[in-house]
Amino acid sequence: MNRKNLAGLLALFIALGSPVWAADFPAPSQADYGIRDFRFASGESLPALRIHYRTYGHPERGADGIVRNAVLILHGTGGSGENFINAIFAGELFGPGQPLDAARMFIVIPDGIGHGKSSKPSDGLHARFPAYAYADMVDAQYRLLTEGLGVNHLRLVLGTSMGGMHAWVWGERYPAFMDALMPLASLPTQISGRNRVWRRAIIDSIRNDPEWKGGDYTVQPPCLRAAEEILFFMGSNPVRRQQAMPTLAASDAVLDHYVDEEVRHGDANDLLYAVSASRDYDPGPGLGGIRARLLAVNSADDLINPPELGILEREIGKVPHGRAVVIPAGDATYGHGTHTHAAVWKPYLVELLGPWEGRP
Repeated sequence: MNRKNLAGLLALFIALGSPVWAADFPAPSQADYGIRDFRFASGESLPALRIHYRTYGHPERGADGIVRNAVLILHGTGGSGENFINAIFAGELFGPGQPLDAARMFIVIPDGIGHGKSSKPSDGLHARFPAYAYADMVDAQYRLLTEGLGVNHLRLVLGTSMGGMHAWVWGERYPAFMDALMPLASLPTQISGRNRVWRRAIIDSIRNDPEWKGGDYTVQPPCLRAAEEILFFMGSNPVRRQQAMPTLAASDAVLDHYVDEEVRHGDANDLLYAVSASRDYDPGPGLGGIRARLLAVNSADDLINPPELGILEREIGKVPHGRAVVIPAGDATYGHGTHTHAAVWKPYLVELLGPWEGRP
């Protein structure tokens, strides 16, 4: 939910009257990669699947021909790679001497299927677009790297929210392909409980809206506004929301600003597909097969992945080289949106990228 959280953060700054300071970080290169006759797990196919991506730097190969400096960064539900090109993420990670220094690393940031500038329902197929799921999204990322960019190994897979869930899938689906995995704001278990409920609420609000018209609307249906309000509710913590919205009038103004912006740039079919894509996510049974070093980071004020469930602590013991951290709630955390504020968890990334005796 990167796009949503960033928009909510901007609304919060507006409400508080605080400036948004920019940091120096390089601009990425952008391109599209086309995959011919892409077949989805559902059995459907597209004659041409477009994957948009951003890159920094160039791949460097060892004497054995293996790429040693490639990093894959994956965004959240409804977002795109653009979510990372800002002061709070790129400004903390990609600059000179930073953990993912763009002068040393080859950084690849794709837009997932159904997101950003990659192929998506709103391109024209609407509800006839193939019913993609997480395995399809990860496989398309793999083909972008291997077929499109010639990358045969990754130093790191780092993902936020949905991208964090994709990182778990990467570790199981392609266990020898990476050295390290850093899933942020995610849990390695099937979508269930309240996490499933808010997704179902969005899915049902769209499908049951008469103005959705089976996906063939000509103007955005009212359900999109209701769905965006649910995303706003789930994305931050109550302390920051209260700071940004200390009165009834301020609450309405901040919510309206956020939702108006998202509805202006969003699409009901795209959101429906994006939220539905988690239906095949269930990494629990395969955790023991992850070979890479893995450091999972969540925050204690994450409404979507609350620590009181104990799931992360229970499941991480199944990962041979796994460790989990839950950052205590505090002045530096932003609820679920903490995943994009790299300054909060950057020390753990440095630890993950450090020397490792047991590296496969």
